Amino acid sequence: MPSVDTLVPVGAFALLVFAFAVKHLAADFFLQTNWMARGKQRSSAWLGPLCAHAGLHGLGTLLIALAVKPALWWLALVDFAIHTAIDRGKVLVGQRTRLPTTDARFWWLIGIDQFLHHVTHLGLAVALAAG
Repeated sequence: MPSVDTLVPVGAFALLVFAFAVKHLAADFFLQTNWMARGKQRSSAWLGPLCAHAGLHGLGTLLIALAVKPALWWLALVDFAIHTAIDRGKVLVGQRTRLPTTDARFWWLIGIDQFLHHVTHLGLAVALAAG
């Protein structure tokens, strides 16, 4: 395979992608409480649980940024904002369509949500590796 010049160090980028994958696993599955998971799905009083959940993601990004490039601490705020928008968008589409778990489109919605989070993490990893 021919050599390709890259804008970011590939090793650092790979480690950052791994760190963001671990952060996502922890925030979405291990640290997300029932209050967050159910609360952000409600049609009212959803802001607190959603912000708490997105805050876990932002905190994870802050820890990664502080370990790699402290000057880019503000990427945690970017992650918080993007995560909030993605999760709220998924809820609104889900509420509007009321797709049952037996409908393939329900799983497409979950997949699109996860895809958008991973693309966000790739962008954050590039920013940190290039920074």
